[in-house]
Amino acid sequence: EVKLVESGGGLVQPGGSLSLSCVASGLSYSWIWMFWVRRAPGKGFEWIASINSNGESTDYAASVQGRFTVSRDNTENMLYLQMDNLRSEDTAVYYCATDREGKYRGQGTQVTVSS
Repeated sequence: EVKLVESGGGLVQPGGSLSLSCVASGLSYSWIWMFWVRRAPGKGFEWIASINSNGESTDYAASVQGRFTVSRDNTENMLYLQMDNLRSEDTAVYYCATDREGKYRGQGTQVTVSS
């Protein structure tokens, strides 16, 4: 059974930082691309970051480019998202996923950016 578990969300002020983590099990983690997606209140899923299987290639949505950094540790089946210079519009539930659309995702972790 594939299982993805996110952690690290919370409340942060605008301009602040948070680091999200995701642990994966039940899949050949080191062989596959991984993704972060988010869902803001009242909106659909938004892809925000991708990373290839060995971590050497990444891609970001324009909305987070230059502020977010995705990385992975294949020895621990871990995926990370470092989020800096957070804005109120980054408020959402964040999910790690095995597909860009977020169809196969974890339970999510809430990130709230507010003063």
